[in-house]
Amino acid sequence: MEQGAAMWDSIWEAGQRFGIVPSGIGVYGTTGRIEKGYRLFGAELESEYNVVEADMQRPKVKDADFVGKEAHVRQRDEEPAAILSTLTVDDNTSPTDGCKRYMLGREPILTVDGDRIVDRKGRGSYVTSAGSGPSVGKHVLLAYLPPEYASEGTSLPVQNMGDRYPVTVAARGSRPLFDPENTRVRC
Repeated sequence: MEQGAAMWDSIWEAGQRFGIVPSGIGVYGTTGRIEKGYRLFGAELESEYNVVEADMQRPKVKDADFVGKEAHVRQRDEEPAAILSTLTVDDNTSPTDGCKRYMLGREPILTVDGDRIVDRKGRGSYVTSAGSGPSVGKHVLLAYLPPEYASEGTSLPVQNMGDRYPVTVAARGSRPLFDPENTRVRC
């Protein structure tokens, strides 16, 4: 433990010629995950939503029988009641006090008229994950939205600490905001 700072300094110095940047668990757990649209158990992946709504279904369903196959095929055949979408915050400035505010998750998403968005199964839309998106230069949110709201370019407000903040649907389904063709992963 006592050598931690010296090790950091050595790695930092050696990495300068390669453009090294510091990163930590926040990149994997929040920032990078959200920019890539990766889902997280307990946030985006809950029993409340199915794999079709999370846009994680495989292209084909295997012929062999498996537990849950009938329900899965039924879910694939019907239009999803909600679609996991990526939103970006247009302005983090509080209209009340002018301070910057950043969503953390669980904030309700509203219609432009200020009503709570609810899908046809009665589930209210809310921010499932939120975090800084340094690669895209915006605060990024993930949320399940009914199909009529899950179109790229749709503007909506998010309620946070009594104020409403403008957001835009930036991506629908599993298309990530950052490196959508995965060219950086393949390098």
